[in-house]
Amino acid sequence: MVILGIETSCDETAASVVEDGRKVLSHVLASSADMHAKTGGIIPEVAAREQVKAILPVINEAIENCKLKIENLDAIAVTAGPGLIGSLLVGVETARTLAYVWNKPIVPVNHLVGHIYANWLVAGSTWHVEKPQATSYKPHAPEFPALALVVSGGHTDLVLMTAHGKMKWIGGTRDDAAGEAFDKTARLLGLPYPGGPAIAAEAAKFEARNSKHEKLHMFPRPMMDEKNFDWSFSGLKTAVLRETEKLKNKKTKKLSGEEISCLAAEIQEAIVDVLVTKTIRAVKKFKPQSLLLGGGVAANQRLCEEFKLKIENLKLKINLHVPPPLLCTDNASYIAAAAYYNYKPVDWRKITVKPELTIMGE
Repeated sequence: MVILGIETSCDETAASVVEDGRKVLSHVLASSADMHAKTGGIIPEVAAREQVKAILPVINEAIENCKLKIENLDAIAVTAGPGLIGSLLVGVETARTLAYVWNKPIVPVNHLVGHIYANWLVAGSTWHVEKPQATSYKPHAPEFPALALVVSGGHTDLVLMTAHGKMKWIGGTRDDAAGEAFDKTARLLGLPYPGGPAIAAEAAKFEARNSKHEKLHMFPRPMMDEKNFDWSFSGLKTAVLRETEKLKNKKTKKLSGEEISCLAAEIQEAIVDVLVTKTIRAVKKFKPQSLLLGGGVAANQRLCEEFKLKIENLKLKINLHVPPPLLCTDNASYIAAAAYYNYKPVDWRKITVKPELTIMGE
């Protein structure tokens, strides 16, 4: 089965063609990240307007790249939510129109569930990406039961999967998501948007200067010792605010380069520590066959390294799956994969956008 995936939940405009939920035949993405970097974050109306311009060229390119004809497509998959309502409407209305004109089934996909299905994808012959970072990413399909950690800019969720379409929510953030914590604390340090990559880059500078990994500050690990599987990152943000105000030069009102890299390393360490600790605790309790990471924060190398280290040190019998960085961030390939494994077509006239959708579809 060949599925055209369309993803426009936030500021990216993406289209992919995926075969049998595994093989990526084509992957095209138009990003307005540079535009939003100038404003320090995403302006929803601006994002949607850029997507209106890009959506049809991106879809056309995705189909042309894999040298298929419209009649070769078996279905269209599109993100229905969660996300920005204007952005979602661009993707859904385009998919509805194409489904009608081409007479193709249409499958609405939960964006958060889509992140998980990045772990089922492998590269096709026409798909080119940068060399994946050194993680324990395995191209073979994950085995059930599987524990999935979805960490992105707007969501941090932990779910137990016993089969395709059968999930149980285990825990999540009570306030800021992990990615949101990266973005907000990066802004406090004067770093550009998006915050995750910026903090990771500064943290790497600190680690390079400190071979013994000696930290100068210690930020809190909220809820890490609680027996549930929930997270909270708002307290970390407040602690960073206080520390930056204390360290800023009284005349320039700025932090030094060394202070920025040190604080960035501390922030990254705090977020990674609580994510890994509580997820590993869930692994011990539920004993899944696979641990799946998904979402933009899953591209953080420190997070992947810590998971691998914990699994090896504790001798846990579990396979860790981490998609390549390109498949962690928003893209249409995992939307098509999720549609294949959870194939439930709907009447094109009845599909609607659901901006507040949760990972459990509520």
